Amino acid sequence: MTTAVRYEYDRIPYLVAYQNTSAVRDVYGGVAELVVLESHLLRPRDKPSDTVLVFMHPIGGGAYLPMMNALAKAGHHVIYCNSRFRGTDSALLMEKVVEDLGEAIKDAKNRLGYEKVVLAGWSGGGSLSVFYQQQAQHPTVTASPSGDGPDLTKLGLIPADGIMLLAAHISRHGTLTEWLDASILDEADPTDRDPELDLYNPDNPHQPPYTAEFLERYRAAQIARNRRITAWVKDKLAELRSSGRPGADVAEFAFVVHGTMADPRWLDPTVDPNDRAPGTCYLGDPEVVNMSPVGLARFCTLRSWLSQWSYDDANGDAVKAGPDIAVPTLVIGNLADDACTPSHTRRLFEAIGHPDKEMHEIPGANHYYSGPDQRETLREAVGICTDWLHRHGFSSEVG
Repeated sequence: MTTAVRYEYDRIPYLVAYQNTSAVRDVYGGVAELVVLESHLLRPRDKPSDTVLVFMHPIGGGAYLPMMNALAKAGHHVIYCNSRFRGTDSALLMEKVVEDLGEAIKDAKNRLGYEKVVLAGWSGGGSLSVFYQQQAQHPTVTASPSGDGPDLTKLGLIPADGIMLLAAHISRHGTLTEWLDASILDEADPTDRDPELDLYNPDNPHQPPYTAEFLERYRAAQIARNRRITAWVKDKLAELRSSGRPGADVAEFAFVVHGTMADPRWLDPTVDPNDRAPGTCYLGDPEVVNMSPVGLARFCTLRSWLSQWSYDDANGDAVKAGPDIAVPTLVIGNLADDACTPSHTRRLFEAIGHPDKEMHEIPGANHYYSGPDQRETLREAVGICTDWLHRHGFSSEVG
Protein backbone atom coordinates (compact mmCIF):
# COMPACT_ATOMS: atom_id res chain seq x y z
CA MET A 1 0.00 0.00 0.00
CA THR A 2 1.51 3.31 -1.08
CA THR A 3 1.58 6.27 1.25
CA ALA A 4 -0.69 9.12 0.14
CA VAL A 5 1.12 12.31 -0.81
CA ARG A 6 0.36 15.26 1.47
CA TYR A 7 0.50 18.74 0.00
CA GLU A 8 0.99 22.10 1.61
CA TYR A 9 -1.68 24.50 0.43
CA ASP A 10 -2.47 28.19 0.44
CA ARG A 11 -5.78 29.47 1.76
CA ILE A 12 -6.70 32.48 -0.36
CA PRO A 13 -9.68 34.53 0.82
CA TYR A 14 -11.56 36.50 -1.81
CA LEU A 15 -14.97 38.00 -2.55
CA VAL A 16 -17.50 37.33 -5.29
CA ALA A 17 -19.71 40.40 -5.75
CA TYR A 18 -22.58 40.93 -8.15
CA GLN A 19 -25.67 43.07 -8.61
CA ASN A 20 -28.80 42.26 -6.65
CA THR A 21 -31.78 42.32 -9.04
CA SER A 22 -34.43 40.66 -6.88
CA ALA A 23 -37.53 42.70 -6.06
CA VAL A 24 -37.35 41.46 -2.46
CA ARG A 25 -34.18 42.91 -0.98
CA ASP A 26 -31.81 41.41 1.56
CA VAL A 27 -30.69 44.14 3.96
CA TYR A 28 -27.14 43.81 5.25
CA GLY A 29 -26.17 47.43 5.80
CA GLY A 30 -23.64 49.07 3.52
CA VAL A 31 -24.12 48.75 -0.22
CA ALA A 32 -27.52 47.09 -0.28
CA GLU A 33 -27.65 46.60 -4.04
CA LEU A 34 -24.62 44.31 -4.10
CA VAL A 35 -24.55 40.66 -3.12
CA VAL A 36 -21.13 39.86 -1.63
CA LEU A 37 -20.06 36.25 -1.12
CA GLU A 38 -17.13 35.47 1.18
CA SER A 39 -15.01 32.75 -0.39
CA HIS A 40 -11.89 30.68 0.25
CA LEU A 41 -9.71 29.02 -2.36
CA LEU A 42 -7.61 26.19 -0.92
CA ARG A 43 -4.91 25.75 -3.54
CA PRO A 44 -2.26 23.03 -3.13
CA ARG A 45 1.28 24.18 -3.75
CA ASP A 46 3.18 22.64 -6.66
CA LYS A 47 0.08 20.84 -7.93
CA PRO A 48 -1.79 22.78 -10.59
CA SER A 49 -5.14 21.41 -11.72
CA ASP A 50 -7.87 22.15 -14.25
CA THR A 51 -10.52 20.94 -11.78
CA VAL A 52 -11.91 22.58 -8.64
CA LEU A 53 -14.27 21.21 -6.00
CA VAL A 54 -16.90 23.83 -5.10
CA PHE A 55 -18.61 23.69 -1.72
CA MET A 56 -21.54 25.86 -0.68
CA HIS A 57 -23.95 25.34 2.21
CA PRO A 58 -27.15 27.40 2.43
CA ILE A 59 -25.94 29.13 5.60
CA GLY A 60 -22.23 28.50 5.12
CA GLY A 61 -19.62 28.38 7.82
CA GLY A 62 -17.75 25.26 6.74
CA ALA A 63 -14.58 26.68 5.21
CA TYR A 64 -12.42 25.33 8.05
CA LEU A 65 -14.08 21.95 8.53
CA PRO A 66 -11.78 18.89 8.55
CA MET A 67 -13.02 17.67 5.14
CA MET A 68 -12.07 20.90 3.34
CA ASN A 69 -8.54 20.93 4.74
CA ALA A 70 -8.04 17.21 4.15
CA LEU A 71 -9.09 17.42 0.49
CA ALA A 72 -6.62 20.26 -0.10
CA LYS A 73 -3.85 18.29 1.65
CA ALA A 74 -4.65 15.40 -0.70
CA GLY A 75 -3.91 17.67 -3.67
CA HIS A 76 -7.39 18.81 -4.67
CA HIS A 77 -8.19 22.44 -5.43
CA VAL A 78 -11.13 23.44 -3.22
CA ILE A 79 -13.42 26.47 -3.14
CA TYR A 80 -15.66 27.05 -0.14
CA CYS A 81 -18.03 29.90 -0.92
CA ASN A 82 -20.49 31.21 1.65
CA SER A 83 -23.93 32.17 0.41
CA ARG A 84 -25.27 35.66 1.12
CA PHE A 85 -27.07 34.13 4.12
CA ARG A 86 -23.86 33.19 5.95
CA GLY A 87 -24.71 32.44 9.56
CA THR A 88 -28.42 33.21 9.49
CA ASP A 89 -31.29 31.65 7.58
CA SER A 90 -34.24 33.70 8.85
CA ALA A 91 -34.75 35.32 5.41
CA LEU A 92 -33.12 32.64 3.27
CA LEU A 93 -34.58 31.81 -0.14
CA MET A 94 -33.18 28.62 -1.66
CA GLU A 95 -33.54 30.12 -5.13
CA LYS A 96 -31.23 32.98 -4.11
CA VAL A 97 -28.71 30.45 -2.78
CA VAL A 98 -28.79 28.74 -6.19
CA GLU A 99 -28.09 32.14 -7.74
CA ASP A 100 -25.14 32.60 -5.37
CA LEU A 101 -23.73 29.18 -6.21
CA GLY A 102 -24.06 30.00 -9.89
CA GLU A 103 -22.00 33.17 -9.44
CA ALA A 104 -19.33 31.26 -7.52
CA ILE A 105 -19.04 28.74 -10.36
CA LYS A 106 -18.89 31.46 -13.02
CA ASP A 107 -16.10 33.13 -11.07
CA ALA A 108 -14.21 29.85 -10.71
CA LYS A 109 -14.30 29.32 -14.45
CA ASN A 110 -14.07 32.84 -15.86
CA ARG A 111 -11.67 34.52 -13.41
CA LEU A 112 -9.80 31.66 -11.73
CA GLY A 113 -9.54 29.67 -14.96
CA TYR A 114 -10.75 26.22 -13.89
CA GLU A 115 -12.05 24.12 -16.77
CA LYS A 116 -13.99 21.58 -14.71
CA VAL A 117 -16.14 22.02 -11.62
CA VAL A 118 -17.25 19.26 -9.28
CA LEU A 119 -20.02 20.27 -6.88
CA ALA A 120 -19.17 19.03 -3.40
CA GLY A 121 -22.35 19.02 -1.34
CA TRP A 122 -21.65 18.49 2.34
CA SER A 123 -24.60 18.18 4.76
CA GLY A 124 -27.20 20.79 3.72
CA GLY A 125 -25.06 21.55 0.69
CA GLY A 126 -26.02 18.17 -0.77
CA SER A 127 -29.62 19.00 -1.66
CA LEU A 128 -28.48 22.48 -2.74
CA SER A 129 -25.97 20.92 -5.16
CA VAL A 130 -28.55 18.56 -6.66
CA PHE A 131 -31.14 21.34 -6.98
CA TYR A 132 -28.55 23.63 -8.57
CA GLN A 133 -27.42 20.99 -11.07
CA GLN A 134 -30.99 20.22 -12.09
CA GLN A 135 -31.70 23.89 -12.74
CA ALA A 136 -28.38 24.46 -14.51
CA GLN A 137 -29.06 21.56 -16.87
CA HIS A 138 -32.65 22.48 -17.62
CA PRO A 139 -33.96 25.49 -15.68
CA THR A 140 -37.66 25.48 -14.87
CA VAL A 141 -38.04 27.50 -11.65
CA THR A 142 -39.10 31.06 -12.47
CA ALA A 143 -39.66 32.29 -8.90
CA SER A 144 -39.52 31.24 -5.29
CA PRO A 145 -42.71 29.66 -3.88
CA SER A 146 -43.92 33.04 -2.64
CA GLY A 147 -43.81 34.34 -6.23
CA ASP A 148 -40.74 36.48 -5.72
CA GLY A 149 -37.42 36.23 -7.57
CA PRO A 150 -35.03 35.16 -8.77
CA ASP A 151 -36.02 33.59 -12.08
CA LEU A 152 -33.55 30.72 -12.41
CA THR A 153 -34.31 30.35 -16.12
CA LYS A 154 -32.65 33.73 -16.79
CA LEU A 155 -29.42 33.33 -14.79
CA GLY A 156 -27.28 31.37 -17.26
CA LEU A 157 -26.36 28.79 -14.63
CA ILE A 158 -23.36 26.66 -15.63
CA PRO A 159 -23.80 22.91 -15.04
CA ALA A 160 -21.11 21.16 -13.02
CA ASP A 161 -19.17 18.21 -14.46
CA GLY A 162 -19.75 15.93 -11.47
CA ILE A 163 -21.30 15.86 -7.98
CA MET A 164 -20.07 14.54 -4.64
CA LEU A 165 -22.68 14.26 -1.87
CA LEU A 166 -20.91 13.98 1.49
CA ALA A 167 -22.74 13.31 4.78
CA ALA A 168 -25.74 14.96 3.14
CA HIS A 169 -29.48 15.01 3.73
CA ILE A 170 -32.33 15.03 1.22
CA SER A 171 -33.54 18.62 1.80
CA ARG A 172 -33.90 21.28 4.43
CA HIS A 173 -37.70 21.02 4.45
CA GLY A 174 -37.64 17.22 4.57
CA THR A 175 -35.12 17.24 7.41
CA LEU A 176 -37.01 19.85 9.42
CA THR A 177 -40.25 17.91 9.07
CA GLU A 178 -38.59 14.74 10.35
CA TRP A 179 -37.30 16.74 13.34
CA LEU A 180 -40.47 18.72 14.19
CA ASP A 181 -41.99 18.22 17.62
CA ALA A 182 -45.28 16.60 16.65
CA SER A 183 -46.78 17.15 20.09
CA ILE A 184 -47.14 20.95 19.74
CA LEU A 185 -50.78 21.78 19.02
CA ASP A 186 -50.74 25.59 19.18
CA GLU A 187 -47.89 27.54 17.54
CA ALA A 188 -48.66 30.55 19.74
CA ASP A 189 -48.46 28.42 22.90
CA PRO A 190 -45.88 25.62 22.59
CA THR A 191 -46.82 24.32 26.05
CA ASP A 192 -50.13 23.13 24.58
CA ARG A 193 -49.13 19.57 23.67
CA ASP A 194 -50.53 16.17 22.91
CA PRO A 195 -49.00 14.19 25.80
CA GLU A 196 -48.98 10.97 23.78
CA LEU A 197 -46.77 12.59 21.13
CA ASP A 198 -44.43 14.38 23.54
CA LEU A 199 -41.18 12.41 23.24
CA TYR A 200 -39.64 14.18 26.23
CA ASN A 201 -42.55 13.61 28.60
CA PRO A 202 -41.58 10.78 31.01
CA ASP A 203 -45.30 10.02 31.49
CA ASN A 204 -45.84 9.41 27.79
CA PRO A 205 -46.93 5.75 27.47
CA HIS A 206 -44.95 5.49 24.22
CA GLN A 207 -41.28 5.01 25.06
CA PRO A 208 -38.29 3.62 23.11
CA PRO A 209 -38.14 1.29 21.36
CA TYR A 210 -41.11 2.78 19.52
CA THR A 211 -43.69 0.65 17.78
CA ALA A 212 -44.27 0.92 14.04
CA GLU A 213 -47.81 2.15 14.77
CA PHE A 214 -46.54 4.99 16.98
CA LEU A 215 -43.91 6.03 14.46
CA GLU A 216 -46.50 6.15 11.69
CA ARG A 217 -48.78 8.31 13.83
CA TYR A 218 -45.89 10.55 14.85
CA ARG A 219 -44.61 11.07 11.30
CA ALA A 220 -48.12 11.93 10.09
CA ALA A 221 -48.48 14.48 12.90
CA GLN A 222 -45.12 16.08 11.95
CA ILE A 223 -46.25 16.56 8.35
CA ALA A 224 -49.61 17.90 9.53
CA ARG A 225 -47.85 20.44 11.76
CA ASN A 226 -45.63 21.61 8.90
CA ARG A 227 -48.73 22.06 6.75
CA ARG A 228 -50.54 24.02 9.48
CA ILE A 229 -47.62 26.44 9.70
CA THR A 230 -47.54 26.74 5.90
CA ALA A 231 -51.26 27.50 5.74
CA TRP A 232 -50.83 30.25 8.34
CA VAL A 233 -47.82 31.64 6.44
CA LYS A 234 -49.79 31.85 3.18
CA ASP A 235 -52.72 33.55 4.90
CA LYS A 236 -50.41 36.05 6.60
CA LEU A 237 -48.57 36.83 3.37
CA ALA A 238 -51.87 37.39 1.55
CA GLU A 239 -53.02 39.66 4.38
CA LEU A 240 -49.88 41.79 4.12
CA ARG A 241 -50.10 42.04 0.34
CA SER A 242 -53.74 43.14 0.45
CA SER A 243 -53.23 45.73 3.20
CA GLY A 244 -52.90 48.64 0.78
CA ARG A 245 -49.96 50.07 2.71
CA PRO A 246 -46.90 51.42 0.84
CA GLY A 247 -44.55 48.58 0.04
CA ALA A 248 -47.22 45.97 0.76
CA ASP A 249 -46.06 43.82 -2.17
CA VAL A 250 -42.70 43.21 -0.46
CA ALA A 251 -43.78 43.43 3.18
CA GLU A 252 -42.50 40.69 5.49
CA PHE A 253 -43.30 39.25 8.90
CA ALA A 254 -41.03 37.40 11.31
CA PHE A 255 -42.09 34.55 13.56
CA VAL A 256 -40.72 31.79 15.80
CA VAL A 257 -41.10 28.04 15.32
CA HIS A 258 -40.71 26.15 18.60
CA GLY A 259 -39.91 22.48 18.98
CA THR A 260 -37.66 21.52 16.08
CA MET A 261 -35.49 18.70 17.46
CA ALA A 262 -37.90 15.94 18.40
CA ASP A 263 -37.08 13.15 15.98
CA PRO A 264 -37.73 9.68 17.45
CA ARG A 265 -34.43 8.48 15.97
CA TRP A 266 -32.45 10.57 18.46
CA LEU A 267 -33.99 8.61 21.35
CA ASP A 268 -34.44 5.22 19.70
CA PRO A 269 -31.31 3.88 17.94
CA THR A 270 -33.42 1.22 16.17
CA VAL A 271 -35.06 3.98 14.08
CA ASP A 272 -32.90 4.52 10.98
CA PRO A 273 -30.11 2.64 12.78
CA ASN A 274 -26.42 3.45 12.61
CA ASP A 275 -23.54 3.78 15.08
CA ARG A 276 -24.65 7.10 16.60
CA ALA A 277 -24.95 7.40 20.37
CA PRO A 278 -28.60 7.31 21.54
CA GLY A 279 -29.92 10.39 23.31
CA THR A 280 -27.79 12.81 21.32
CA CYS A 281 -27.95 14.77 18.07
CA TYR A 282 -25.36 16.82 16.22
CA LEU A 283 -26.25 19.89 18.30
CA GLY A 284 -26.08 18.09 21.65
CA ASP A 285 -28.92 16.97 23.90
CA PRO A 286 -32.00 16.95 21.62
CA GLU A 287 -34.39 17.71 24.49
CA VAL A 288 -32.46 20.93 25.19
CA VAL A 289 -32.03 21.82 21.52
CA ASN A 290 -35.73 21.25 20.86
CA MET A 291 -36.63 24.58 22.46
CA SER A 292 -33.27 26.40 22.45
CA PRO A 293 -32.37 29.41 20.26
CA VAL A 294 -29.98 27.32 18.11
CA GLY A 295 -32.70 24.95 16.89
CA LEU A 296 -33.30 24.48 13.19
CA ALA A 297 -35.79 26.99 11.69
CA ARG A 298 -36.22 28.72 15.04
CA PHE A 299 -36.46 32.23 13.55
CA CYS A 300 -38.30 32.55 10.24
CA THR A 301 -39.94 34.95 7.82
CA LEU A 302 -42.91 34.18 5.59
CA ARG A 303 -41.17 33.93 2.22
CA SER A 304 -38.27 32.02 3.72
CA TRP A 305 -40.57 29.44 5.27
CA LEU A 306 -42.19 28.72 1.92
CA SER A 307 -38.86 28.48 0.08
CA GLN A 308 -36.83 26.72 2.75
CA TRP A 309 -39.05 24.78 5.16
CA SER A 310 -42.47 24.13 3.62
CA TYR A 311 -42.99 20.38 3.18
CA ASP A 312 -45.10 20.84 0.03
CA ASP A 313 -43.82 24.09 -1.48
CA ALA A 314 -40.01 24.20 -1.21
CA ASN A 315 -38.13 23.54 -4.47
CA GLY A 316 -34.74 22.51 -3.08
CA ASP A 317 -35.49 18.80 -2.88
CA ALA A 318 -32.74 16.35 -3.86
CA VAL A 319 -35.14 13.41 -4.13
CA LYS A 320 -37.31 15.29 -6.64
CA ALA A 321 -34.37 16.84 -8.51
CA GLY A 322 -32.17 13.75 -8.45
CA PRO A 323 -33.74 11.88 -11.39
CA ASP A 324 -32.76 14.75 -13.70
CA ILE A 325 -29.05 14.65 -12.80
CA ALA A 326 -26.97 13.94 -15.93
CA VAL A 327 -23.43 13.82 -14.51
CA PRO A 328 -21.45 11.21 -12.50
CA THR A 329 -22.32 11.30 -8.81
CA LEU A 330 -20.59 10.02 -5.68
CA VAL A 331 -22.56 9.56 -2.44
CA ILE A 332 -20.81 9.05 0.92
CA GLY A 333 -22.68 8.33 4.14
CA ASN A 334 -21.15 8.34 7.62
CA LEU A 335 -22.36 5.49 9.78
CA ALA A 336 -22.00 7.29 13.12
CA ASP A 337 -23.63 10.46 11.79
CA ASP A 338 -26.03 12.07 14.27
CA ALA A 339 -27.42 14.54 11.74
CA CYS A 340 -27.69 12.84 8.33
CA THR A 341 -28.63 9.23 8.92
CA PRO A 342 -28.50 6.24 6.53
CA SER A 343 -32.00 6.63 5.11
CA HIS A 344 -30.98 10.05 3.77
CA THR A 345 -27.81 8.67 2.19
CA ARG A 346 -29.73 5.87 0.51
CA ARG A 347 -32.61 8.09 -0.65
CA LEU A 348 -30.08 10.44 -2.23
CA PHE A 349 -28.34 7.60 -4.02
CA GLU A 350 -31.57 6.03 -5.24
CA ALA A 351 -32.84 9.38 -6.52
CA ILE A 352 -29.87 10.15 -8.80
CA GLY A 353 -30.86 9.44 -12.39
CA HIS A 354 -27.42 9.19 -13.97
CA PRO A 355 -26.27 5.57 -14.35
CA ASP A 356 -22.69 6.44 -13.31
CA LYS A 357 -23.28 6.71 -9.59
CA GLU A 358 -21.82 5.00 -6.57
CA MET A 359 -22.40 4.98 -2.82
CA HIS A 360 -19.99 4.33 0.06
CA GLU A 361 -20.73 4.17 3.78
CA ILE A 362 -17.95 4.72 6.32
CA PRO A 363 -18.26 2.83 9.64
CA GLY A 364 -17.61 4.95 12.72
CA ALA A 365 -17.55 8.30 10.88
CA ASN A 366 -19.48 11.12 12.54
CA HIS A 367 -21.04 14.12 10.82
CA TYR A 368 -18.04 16.46 10.98
CA TYR A 369 -15.20 13.90 11.17
CA SER A 370 -14.46 15.71 14.43
CA GLY A 371 -12.42 14.30 17.29
CA PRO A 372 -9.13 12.43 17.59
CA ASP A 373 -10.82 9.10 16.88
CA GLN A 374 -11.97 10.37 13.47
CA ARG A 375 -8.60 10.62 11.71
CA GLU A 376 -8.95 7.25 10.03
CA THR A 377 -12.56 7.82 8.98
CA LEU A 378 -11.60 11.18 7.47
CA ARG A 379 -8.67 9.56 5.68
CA GLU A 380 -11.02 6.91 4.30
CA ALA A 381 -13.52 9.51 3.08
CA VAL A 382 -10.82 11.56 1.35
CA GLY A 383 -9.41 8.38 -0.19
CA ILE A 384 -12.82 7.47 -1.62
CA CYS A 385 -13.20 10.98 -3.05
CA THR A 386 -9.68 10.95 -4.51
CA ASP A 387 -10.16 7.57 -6.16
CA TRP A 388 -13.51 8.62 -7.63
CA LEU A 389 -12.13 11.93 -8.89
CA HIS A 390 -9.13 10.20 -10.52
CA ARG A 391 -11.30 7.59 -12.21
CA HIS A 392 -13.55 10.30 -13.66
CA GLY A 393 -10.78 12.59 -14.89
CA PHE A 394 -11.46 15.27 -12.30
CA SER A 395 -7.94 15.65 -10.93
CA SER A 396 -5.91 16.34 -14.05
CA GLU A 397 -2.76 18.34 -13.56
CA VAL A 398 -2.03 21.24 -15.90
CA GLY A 399 1.12 23.10 -16.76
